[in-house]
Amino acid sequence: MKTKNFDLQVKSLSEDGTFLGYGSIFGNVDSYGEKVMQGAFNESLARHKAQGSSVKMLWQHDPSQPIGIWEDLTEDSRGLHGKGRLILEVEKAREALALMKAKALGGLSIGYREEDTDRDGKVKLLKKLDLYEISPVTFPANDQATIESVKSDQFTEFVQRLKDGNPMPADDFAEILRGLGVPSSIASEIATLGYAKAVNAQTHADEAASNALKALRDAASSFKTL
Repeated sequence: MKTKNFDLQVKSLSEDGTFLGYGSIFGNVDSYGEKVMQGAFNESLARHKAQGSSVKMLWQHDPSQPIGIWEDLTEDSRGLHGKGRLILEVEKAREALALMKAKALGGLSIGYREEDTDRDGKVKLLKKLDLYEISPVTFPANDQATIESVKSDQFTEFVQRLKDGNPMPADDFAEILRGLGVPSSIASEIATLGYAKAVNAQTHADEAASNALKALRDAASSFKTL
């Protein structure tokens, strides 16, 4: 099994140990000269689902120290997005939570096996990976993956940008929905088919804001998982 690290930036973390973030980012070259390609995890995630297995959350890749579970893992246009939950009855998970809050924990790292690769000059392209686990680790190798929960100022920015005629991208709106507990696949569909269509069709920013906020309230009432 190989490992690959990603930077961890905690902006907000639920007291029950729940967090959102990316276990992998597509399209950027890391310090190993490798690039994870979009679609790299799809077959592995589908296989886990079909077999009833799960991607593990370990402490520093130690198989003897599971510290939580990944409740939702989905590819989107940016990378491998996940909703994780630390099991706080486990001592090491409580330590991990404290370290995340203090920003003393440096990154996330995926454990995987290469199934299909290619090369683009000196860069190794990782096209298909069998994903085993995602661990909090000390030292990151990639500076673009984040782990965060939605903060109230995101809603303020969301509304203000609509009123300014500069609505945030659909992917960012989907991230807000995920913060409300909406599963990744449903959040992406709402953002693409509902929000994006409403923003493109509306001629009045206030009406667009009203419609989008209604979608947020509906989503929040339907998915109370955080």
